[in-house]
Order: sequence, then structure tokens, then C-alpha cells
Amino acid sequence: MTHDLSPLYIGPLASFSPPRITTTAPGADTLSARKLLDPPRLTALLDRFGARYRHGDRRAIASLWSKWHFSTLFVHSLATNLLFERDLPLGLHELHLIQSSDGQTAGLELAHAGKPLADLDPVSRFTTLLDHHLTPLIQALADTTGASPKVFWSNAGNYFEYFANALTHHPMAAPDTGAPARALMACRTLPDGRRNPLFQPVRYVTPTPPDRPARVRRMCCIRYLIDDLGYCANCPLACRRGARQATPEDTKVAPAGA
Repeated sequence: MTHDLSPLYIGPLASFSPPRITTTAPGADTLSARKLLDPPRLTALLDRFGARYRHGDRRAIASLWSKWHFSTLFVHSLATNLLFERDLPLGLHELHLIQSSDGQTAGLELAHAGKPLADLDPVSRFTTLLDHHLTPLIQALADTTGASPKVFWSNAGNYFEYFANALTHHPMAAPDTGAPARALMACRTLPDGRRNPLFQPVRYVTPTPPDRPARVRRMCCIRYLIDDLGYCANCPLACRRGARQATPEDTKVAPAGA
């Protein structure tokens, strides 16, 4: 039986559309995610996306592309994982990306609507995301552009934390809905001894004058290397104080500081 994902898209997800699910030929507006692992194809994609930023610093362009990509990835994957306890087919070798005309990830096209999670452990339930999507993609982005993998992991962690918190306000959320994601972000190391790249990706500080805790990323996304953009709203750099903060880039899916 096909599992219907559409009930998820209410409350904080009301402005999003469910992933496209098809067992037929991929849509004309899609890209096989496995092609992101091919350096020439990834370079061509970033060149196309970079045109909107006048082909500025390649590292910053790749970082901005990844922010759109990760925000799209996590809004759907975390909703399905945390609320339906299902694992979407998000490995790079089975996923297709719906793209805008300039190469921005705008949605997901899936072969099926996911399978019940085999393990509800806070780390194991995110294995597909960590090992079969984020790890190979981030290494490919770093190898192709020369940017540090930490920049891309920071971008991923930023949206992982943002959407995990947003889903606690979903009408279908239980009191412990966000607990698995919080548990993962609290671990310095993974069970196999690897450093956890999603460890504490953001922190909350009290601004002056006190209002509400300010959300600050652990690491800068380097978008300031692009002319006219400046620092994002969650930038950790001390020099962001008093610096001009550019407006977000026509945001629909990437709201967490852009």
C-alpha cells in the first residue's frame, strides 16, 4: 500500500508541497542525485546556479547552493522520519531532485513514499541521511570547490536543527517528537567512533536588550564572500555586529538565516 505523505503538510509545513512520488520515468525538470558525485556535472551545476551571483567566489556559491538543497531535503525527510517514523529513499543513487531553471533544488522526486524505520535509535534512524546522502555529497562539494567540508556540514546542521524544532509545533507532533533529533545533535561522536558532524550546530544566546534568545550558527556559511550579500542573520562572526546584513535570497524553503 502506498503511504500517503500529504497529511504531513499542515501547520508549519502548510506552505510546502509533498515530494513527487513516481515509479515511471523521471520528470524533465529533475536531476538524478547521483550525478552530483560526478565532478564535471557538479561544476556545471554550480556554474549555472552561480550566474545569479555574477559567478562570484566558487566556495560561497557552493555553500549557498547547499543551503537551498539541505533546507529542501530536511523539511521532507525530518517530517516523515519524526512524525510518521518512515525512512524516505534519499540515498543519492535512488533520488531525483526537482530543480529550478538555474539549478536550485526545489523539491524531491521519490521512487516510493518510504519504509517504516528499521530502528528508532536516535542515530540509526538517520542513517540514510547521514551515510547515503550527506556524507558523499558534502565530500563531493568540498573536493570540487575547495571549501571546507565543515562549511557544508554546518549548513546541514543549521537546517536539521531548524526543522527539527519547527516540527515540534506540528499538529501531529507528540511531546517527544523532536527528541531523536535533539539526541543526535547532543552526541559528540557516533556509535562507531566517528566524530558527529551534526553535533550542536547552533546555539542560543540572549541578546542585549533581552528579547528572545538569538540563534547563532556554530560556523560561518561564508556567504559574505559574495558581493552584495553580507552576513546571514545567524552568522557567528564577531564582525557581524554593526555590519550590513543583506536580505535573504528570494526565500521559500531556506528561511533559517538564509
